[in-house]
Amino acid sequence: MPAKSVTIIGGGIGGFAAALALRQRGCDVRVLEQAEAIAEVGAGLQISPNGLRVLEALGVGGALRAGACRGTAVSLRDHRAGREVLRLDLTRLPEGQSYHFVHRADLIALLSQAAREAGVQVRLLQKVAAVRPGAPVRIEMANGDSCSADLVIGADGLHSVVRSALNGVVAPFFTGQVAWRAVVPNLCGHPPEARVHMGPGRHVVSYPLRGGEKVNLVAVEERRQWTEEGWSQHDDAGNLRAAFAGFGGDVAKLLAAVERPGLWGLFRHPVARHWHGQGVAILGDAAHPTLPFMAQGANMALEDAWALAACLTSGTDMDAALTRYQDLRRERCVKIVEAANGNAWKYHLSNPLIRGVAHMGMGVLGRLAPAKMLGQFDWIYGYDVTKAV
Repeated sequence: MPAKSVTIIGGGIGGFAAALALRQRGCDVRVLEQAEAIAEVGAGLQISPNGLRVLEALGVGGALRAGACRGTAVSLRDHRAGREVLRLDLTRLPEGQSYHFVHRADLIALLSQAAREAGVQVRLLQKVAAVRPGAPVRIEMANGDSCSADLVIGADGLHSVVRSALNGVVAPFFTGQVAWRAVVPNLCGHPPEARVHMGPGRHVVSYPLRGGEKVNLVAVEERRQWTEEGWSQHDDAGNLRAAFAGFGGDVAKLLAAVERPGLWGLFRHPVARHWHGQGVAILGDAAHPTLPFMAQGANMALEDAWALAACLTSGTDMDAALTRYQDLRRERCVKIVEAANGNAWKYHLSNPLIRGVAHMGMGVLGRLAPAKMLGQFDWIYGYDVTKAV
């Protein structure tokens, strides 16, 4: 085994999935998390079949399904009255594939509990200032302390210290879009489907959480003024409702229930050129931050975690294992990130005539070739990383 002691920076989905996968393979693993608790942060996630396969392989798939809502469809709708334009029937997915909506905090709680029960050490209030690749790797803490490990994995998100150690600092650029995020009570009997209400220069995504008691909302607007990246900023709910005042149907009811939405700018980051160095690797948003328009951020992190653990315990030396990990993952992640980059415009058509023609065309295709419309995602949903390594 090329790495006996592994330190993972970041207690998110990718970090805990990697910790659990490595611990199950016999590694001594600790997770360093800068927060004071593994708390309820973030909002909803869509776990597609490719991500669920990893959770199944880790032994937590049943618990995930028990607490999540199983998605039956993706419904694209016109913004004014909520008229359905195109329906992607998720019950048509091949046998053995299913799609789920889950609160991010619930998934992290599930993974962190399984990791702790497996023997992973979790240390809170651990803010990392720098990582020095080497043998061993040196980790420098913000409080002046330091520690070392055979292998350090950066699962530390958008502003990754480990990514910077491997690639330098590469500034992202603002896409001209901001997103509000909120979780509200299910006041409209929202069915177990992801609804995308499309309007000029903006759209709203909604789907149920926690047995249908709650609804996750993500509202995206095009604007010139940029907003800070990250989940820590909040906005007045009145600003959200004003931006989407032209949206009718259930959207208006749901937005009326929002109290303190999160607000963040959507930035494009290049996929990291280098995913590993001497004794160091990155995964998830640290390696390939993505816009939310393919709902694959968490699923890619789960795939990364499994692939990295499998490569590291495949019997080769560490450098060869890390090289194989990057070779296995980078091209697929680039393709998904590029697909997400190009997806938003489809929801934001501003010209009423063009929008009407486009919606009509989508509706016709959906009725005449529903299997083909859903099949365009086979390359994502049908992939099984647990059999690829």
